[in-house]
Amino acid sequence: MLFDTHCHLDAGAFDGDRAAVWARAQHAGVERLVNPAYDLPSCRRAISLAEQHPNIYAAVGIHPNDCATFESDLPALRALIRHPKVVAIGEIGLDYHWQRTTPAQQAAAFAAQIELAREFNLPIIVHCRDAYDDALTLLETHAQGLSVVLHAFAGNLEHAQRALRQGWLIGIGGPLTYRKADSLREIAAAMPLDHVLLETDSPYLPPHPHRGRRNEPAYVALVAERLSQLRSVSLARVADETTSAALRFFKL
Repeated sequence: MLFDTHCHLDAGAFDGDRAAVWARAQHAGVERLVNPAYDLPSCRRAISLAEQHPNIYAAVGIHPNDCATFESDLPALRALIRHPKVVAIGEIGLDYHWQRTTPAQQAAAFAAQIELAREFNLPIIVHCRDAYDDALTLLETHAQGLSVVLHAFAGNLEHAQRALRQGWLIGIGGPLTYRKADSLREIAAAMPLDHVLLETDSPYLPPHPHRGRRNEPAYVALVAERLSQLRSVSLARVADETTSAALRFFKL
């Protein structure tokens, strides 16, 4: 059994065939998935989708690129967190690539949502792009004792080791299969398997041989297969250990 721990099945890219996509995922062995949000409308879509399927769950949060109105969004976000299908706060974090919001705005929203995770006893799904040093420092300051996954991990080995020292996890998806991703493969091979979560980030970051096309949750099986090859262990072991890690992380 596989668990796609990060998939945007609510995205418009799936409006034409969402039911068929979920059916293909189940046929590929994907038993559960978590649909993280990035702003209030996507929070509501994620919850609506989770209400329709027993094994689809929602994560709610305000993405760093969408945090300019965080203070006014906070009351509605607090209300959404209370929904029983919400299993995490996310995706939240820092993104210095697009510069749609200032680092100060991002850090304030990130820290405030970490405190929400503590208040509601929920794990955190972290988005980080071009900001690993700052993100890890902020997490080390504010998220002690909380469950954290660094989604779509793209940091270096030192960043992975810093996360591991705190007991945090890394999320690995399609880029593991990319020709130039030797650094990520080195990290994936070295991390304890029970500190790795499999994900697709669908409809983004499709694995080889689907690059250039829409990603979907069924393709998490390709990520698991590549990880099993890297670690010279069976696909069944990769599936069992990463799924068990995900169930513990999301308290399912």
